[in-house]
Amino acid sequence: MRIAIAAIPLLLLGACQVSKDNANGTTSVTYNSDLAENAAADVGNTVQNVANDIGSDVKNESAKVQNKVGDHNGNSQANATENK
Repeated sequence: MRIAIAAIPLLLLGACQVSKDNANGTTSVTYNSDLAENAAADVGNTVQNVANDIGSDVKNESAKVQNKVGDHNGNSQANATENK
């Protein structure tokens, strides 16, 4: 949650366009809301892709664990008897 709070000012800063007029010695800063919306959408898409990748990795790893451990729906008693 802290990262999301810290990301908001960065998104706003990224949407600012700074232009300097050397003839007048002035600098102007403008806020482009379209750019901010596009940046927010890009961040949202990236977060969604990362979450999907993490979900896929967890699913794959849990399948590996299940294959390694096996199914213990009553076979544990038989295995205990055989190992004595």
